[in-house]
Formats: sequence, structure tokens, C-alpha cells
Amino acid sequence: MHRSSSFRRLDRVTPSNRHTIHYERKRGSLPHCAICRAELNGIGSQKGMPKSRKSNSRLFGGVLCASCSGNVIKLASRIEHGEMKLNDISIRERNYVLQMISH
Repeated sequence: MHRSSSFRRLDRVTPSNRHTIHYERKRGSLPHCAICRAELNGIGSQKGMPKSRKSNSRLFGGVLCASCSGNVIKLASRIEHGEMKLNDISIRERNYVLQMISH
């Protein structure tokens, strides 16, 4: 049971001076933006939370931060109107811009 990577090992010294290993589950990390790697605001990371608290109910909610999703929307509209080409966009943003255009 404790050989999985979901448990972390803690070396502890008991009151009788014996060295033992305690195991505890790892904490979940906070969600990050897929483009700029900033922590996402307003999203919980605890297990057992309802789905409505794990992501926002907007476009790219729970995946991109507000500024990056705004940039993706701007870039998609510029490509649709012919002001920019798809090759001018960074690779991280390109996938989300393509999703915006096809949406």
C-alpha cells in the first residue's frame, strides 16, 4: 500500500528514541495556467469539492488565467479578420487559438 508515489515518507523519532517511518498522502498542488504557469484564482484544489468550485464557468475556465484567455480571444479574432497569421503566435497559445477559431 505504501509503495505507491501518492504517499510520502516521513522519518520520525518516537518518544522512546526509535526511528520509524510514517506515511501520509501527498497534498494536491494548486492548478496553474497552461500558458503563463501562474496560479489560477478562484479554484479549489481539495479532493471532494463539487465540480462547480474546481473550475470557472467561462471559456477556458480552470485551464487558462483571465489575462491569457483574453489574449487568446484577441489573437483568434485577429487571425479570423486576416490581421495576423497563425505562425506569428507562440506554440503554447496556438492550440487554444485554434480551439477558439473552430468554436
